[in-house]
Amino acid sequence: MEWFTADGYWLSRLVFQRALAVVYLVAFLSAALQFRALIGERGMLPVPELLRRTPWRAAPGLFRLHYSDRLFAAVAWSGCAVSMALIAGLDGLLPLWGGMLLWALPWVLYLSIVQVGQVWYGFGWESLLLETGFLAVFLGSGDTAAPVLVLWLLRWLLFRVEFGAGLIKMRGDACWRKLTCLDFHHETQPMPGPLSWFFHHLPRPVHRVEAAANHVTQLLVPFLLFTPQPVASVAAGLMVLTQLWLVLSGNFAWLNWLTIAPTLSVIDWTPLAGPPPAQVAPPLWYEVVVIAVTALVLVLSYRPARNLLSRRQAMNRSYDPLHLVNTYGAFGSMRLEVVVEGSAEPVAHEGAEWREYGFRGKPGDPRRLPRLFAPYHLRLDWMMWFAALAPAYARSWFGPFAERLLAGDRDTLRLLGHNPFPGEPPRHVRARVFRYRFTGLRELRATGCWWHRTYVREFLRPVSRPLPPEREGGETGRGTRQ
Repeated sequence: MEWFTADGYWLSRLVFQRALAVVYLVAFLSAALQFRALIGERGMLPVPELLRRTPWRAAPGLFRLHYSDRLFAAVAWSGCAVSMALIAGLDGLLPLWGGMLLWALPWVLYLSIVQVGQVWYGFGWESLLLETGFLAVFLGSGDTAAPVLVLWLLRWLLFRVEFGAGLIKMRGDACWRKLTCLDFHHETQPMPGPLSWFFHHLPRPVHRVEAAANHVTQLLVPFLLFTPQPVASVAAGLMVLTQLWLVLSGNFAWLNWLTIAPTLSVIDWTPLAGPPPAQVAPPLWYEVVVIAVTALVLVLSYRPARNLLSRRQAMNRSYDPLHLVNTYGAFGSMRLEVVVEGSAEPVAHEGAEWREYGFRGKPGDPRRLPRLFAPYHLRLDWMMWFAALAPAYARSWFGPFAERLLAGDRDTLRLLGHNPFPGEPPRHVRARVFRYRFTGLRELRATGCWWHRTYVREFLRPVSRPLPPEREGGETGRGTRQ
């Protein structure tokens, strides 16, 4: 079938695949370095407990067969190794079926991780990585021409990501319709970056242009993805520029880079590539598989497409247990922060000395300029932002988090940027909510503070670790509230 392949997209496919492999590598690395404290056997939300209370069909994956921290580490580090092999182009040296199996391996491994990740893996870019990775399995490699159907499915995915995010902004907050959201977005985003302070202080007319450009890129440009070249390439290029602007202005883990990856498959790179290499026609079995997968994705797209048109549009939702076709979107804006403190004093009285724990990415010390961590994903820092929005987001894990601080748990402390109790764990831990705002230039010069913070409310009343047995008549137990 001559219509089945797009011979001129060999370089577009290659660039997309290498970009996706890099995102896979970052995702697996983030999992390998953080899982023990978050979901390990002694973590805040242990995987074995999840597996005992949920059925297999709700979250199928490798860990349904067996779970141990050692196995999880093996899965995560194996994912890193496979990702590096894909970055190096090993898939292009294998026969077609071998390359497909190599691309399927990180998808299966990461799906297994997401299925047991619980709230720590509830972000939209987890599903986006799985959906993109699933399509990459069937894109082919090496000297086999790229299938047109999969290239169109990648455009359909990109359309849902951008158009869905644009619609939910217009429906969710009047400031987007008034072009005023960027007056505070850079300050209130979940994890500001080192340039966010400067972006926030751009003139208001520039913020209006930012908001208007966002609407154009997300509500109009996505339709141009389905037009002939070079219009489709221009549309994809505009999306890339928008994502790079977001990369400069904040820390959104690998979301922006993962959104850029499918746009690279839309761009026609042939004017820069020279003559294409010789490509062979795909075998019949491959054509049958691709057509079947396309039909499956189209059927599964019904509910996400209906969601786009719904006035009650949901964001970042999966409609199947394998995350094959999903909905995407943005979240609200507010700059509240949970500040966690510990005290070494015997009794947590009103005048006790409290020392603040420092996190790697989220705002804490007002004098600390936000750091750049993206595309690496600091899962605890992100969940702390959601916890400040509503305590319900932290109900399942914040208590265990405080207990591990009281116990001086090494894996938990490795997730933090600063431990104010390097010798012995604190006797008490508490958490309070503060409202943060960026300082102005004069205030920055006068105080050296990038942030100004104001106390809002108590988040967690002081909790204490039990006294040693010799001081409590031999009784031991979990932390107790004061």
